[in-house]
Amino acid sequence: MILTIDIGNSDTVLGIYDDEKMIDHWRVSTDRKKTVDEYGILLNNLFSFDDVQVDQIQGAIISSVVPQVVQVLEKTTIRYLNLKPMIVGPGIKTGMNIKMEDPREVGADRIVNAVGGYQNFGGPLIIVDFGTATTFDYISENGDYEGGAISPGIGVSTDALFKHASKLPRVELKKPSSAIGKNTIQGTQSGIFYGFIGQVEKVISEFKKDISGNPKIIATGGYSKSMGNKIEIIDIIEPFLTLDGLYYLAQKNEIKKVSQQWRLQEKS
Repeated sequence: MILTIDIGNSDTVLGIYDDEKMIDHWRVSTDRKKTVDEYGILLNNLFSFDDVQVDQIQGAIISSVVPQVVQVLEKTTIRYLNLKPMIVGPGIKTGMNIKMEDPREVGADRIVNAVGGYQNFGGPLIIVDFGTATTFDYISENGDYEGGAISPGIGVSTDALFKHASKLPRVELKKPSSAIGKNTIQGTQSGIFYGFIGQVEKVISEFKKDISGNPKIIATGGYSKSMGNKIEIIDIIEPFLTLDGLYYLAQKNEIKKVSQQWRLQEKS
């Protein structure tokens, strides 16, 4: 079994893969204050609840946009799982040509999404990740990462609205009964709901002006289910695309072999 961990700004998503299939997954809040032991207790509780045997985990791989948390989780997997995790970053084999001015600027999560998307669906692709930020990434027919766009995510934007407009109430993210709200709650829901749909559709339409062919549009991330199925141009909703990408990278980089070598070194 392989443990995959995606550390985002808001949530950390974990998955267990066995024989190329995800057999379990969890989503927890990303906590920058948790210690190694606290994360160890968390992992133990998650595994125990779903009857996952720690000694059957043969490798672990982590992608992160939160440096301080990846350091803690690396120490956690070493102490509690007896595994040195593979960290997505410079030096890891992706099999993907990253056509950016500075490839190091691209977040690990976006590269992992691109790998998972291309492995699952081929190319060309536009991947929309509805997370703390909403990111748009284009992968060519040949599997090259061509670039993308970044905008504030739904949660960040709505939190800012409620924080700075004291008379506006927090509202449920859902399609309003009418685009023209008859009260403050309906009006706020309409602006948020149709505003984000419009943003996604506009960015994708601009992407397509620079793309030959007809790319598949893939939605992933924490808000992918709540928003993805309400946007007509989205072709596929895959909430665990990042974990799939991590698993593919683990296989490509022979994680089981690397983990075994590390354990032998630790014993010697």
